[in-house]
Amino acid sequence: MFIDHVLSVIRAHPDREAIIWHDRVYTFRWLEESISKWSGFLEDNAVARGSVVSLEADFSPDSIALLLALIARACVVVPLTASVETKKTEFREIAQVETIVRADGEHPEVSHTGLEVTHALLLEVRARNHPGLVLFSSGSTGKSKGALHDLVPLLEKFTSPRPALRAISFLLFDHIGGFNTLLYSLSNAGCIVTVTSRLPDAVCAAIAKHRVQLLPTSPTFINLLLVSEAYRRHDLSSLELVTYGTEPMHESTLRRFHELYPRIRLQQTYGLSEVGILRSRSRASDSLWVRIGGDGYETRVVDDMLEIKAKSAMLGYLNAPSPFTEDGWFKTYDVVQVDGEDFRILGRKSELINVGGEKVYPAEVESVLCTMPGVQSVTVRGEPNPITGQIVTARVKLDNSEPLSAFRKRMFEHCKNALPRFKIPQKVVIVSEDMHGERFKTVRSSSS
Repeated sequence: MFIDHVLSVIRAHPDREAIIWHDRVYTFRWLEESISKWSGFLEDNAVARGSVVSLEADFSPDSIALLLALIARACVVVPLTASVETKKTEFREIAQVETIVRADGEHPEVSHTGLEVTHALLLEVRARNHPGLVLFSSGSTGKSKGALHDLVPLLEKFTSPRPALRAISFLLFDHIGGFNTLLYSLSNAGCIVTVTSRLPDAVCAAIAKHRVQLLPTSPTFINLLLVSEAYRRHDLSSLELVTYGTEPMHESTLRRFHELYPRIRLQQTYGLSEVGILRSRSRASDSLWVRIGGDGYETRVVDDMLEIKAKSAMLGYLNAPSPFTEDGWFKTYDVVQVDGEDFRILGRKSELINVGGEKVYPAEVESVLCTMPGVQSVTVRGEPNPITGQIVTARVKLDNSEPLSAFRKRMFEHCKNALPRFKIPQKVVIVSEDMHGERFKTVRSSSS
C-alpha cells in the first residue's frame, strides 16, 4: 500500500530534507518521528480508525505528518484551508465530519462533532477498511460539490519511482493539485518548500533562497508573475520545470514566459477533483497542445467535450447526483480540439459565448487583450443580448488611470487584425480589484 511505500522511502533517507517551513529544515527522520507522535495523539483523543476527520490547516510539517498518520489510520480525510473559512460548517455537514483537528497553530485543537456517518459512500469506504479523501470544488460555476475518493487506487500511482525534486507548495492543501504535489514529493524523497504567501515576490524569493526546481502553479499566477516583474528581482536559475493547470492558459502568456526562460520546461497538466491528476506531456514548452492519460486512464471526446475513465475516479459526490455515464466515463465538460493523440483545451462548455451562432472562447480573447500595453489582467464572459443572444464583455485591470473611452478605442485598434469582429468585446468595464480567487484561478462569474 501507499503508506507502506512512503514509510519505506522516509526510513531510507533519514537525513535528507523533506520539508522547509518558515525557512527551517525538517528531515525525513523528523517526519517519521512526527507521524508516530501524531498517531499517538489520535489514539489519545479517541479518533477511531475509519473516522471522518476534517484536517484544518495549510501546508506545514505538522499538517503533513498528521495527514500521513490519518491515512495510516484508514480515516476519511477532509482537508480544509482558510480559503474556505466561510464554508467550513457547510462542508463539515456534507462530509459528516466526526472529528475536527485544527493543526495550524502552535497547539493542535480536537473536537468531536457528534455527527453520525450515514452516507452510503462513506460507509462503503469504511467497510473496505481503506483511507478516504473528500475534496470540495471551488464552486466557481455553481454550488461546491464534495468528491469522495477511496485513497487506495488514487495513491497507487505514487508507488512508481519518479525524479526527486525540490518543489514549491503553491497549490492549496485542499486542492487536488496541492495534494498531488505533496504525495509526489514524499514518495520520491523530494523536498516540499512551503510558502506563507502565494504572491509573486514571496514565491520567487522562496525559489531563489531554497533552490527550488519545480513550480506547480496556475496560468493566472504566471500572468501575475510577468505583470509584477518579480522575476527580475529574484534569482530563478534553479527552476527546471513549471507545471500549470486548473484553467486554460493564454497563448500570449505562455509564449512570453517561454521567451524569458527558454531553458525552463513548461508542462501543461490536467486533473480534476473527481478523477485525480493525469500524466501529461506538452508537445513543446510554448505549445498549448498536450497529451494526457497514462496508466489507469482512458480518454475520449464526445460532442467536442473530453470524457475520462479512471481507475482512480472518485466513488461519487456526497451532495450531488453521480456525474458518470452508465459505462463509467466522467464528463469533464471541457471543450477540446484534437490533433492525433494531443488535445488543446479551449475552456468549459458553461463559459462558451454564443454570438449570433458564432462560438467565442474567453481564453482566446483574453490572450489577445493581455498583449496590450498597460493591461495587467482581464476576464471575458458573455452577457445576454436581445439581438445576437450574447455579447462579449471584458473586465480589465490596468496599470494606469486611462479613461475608458481611450482604452476602448485603443482596444478596437489592437484587436481588429487579431480577432474577428464578433469576438471583440462590445462592453468593457475597467476594474481595480483582482479577478482571481484564493486558488489563483480566474473568476468569470457574473458576480465577480
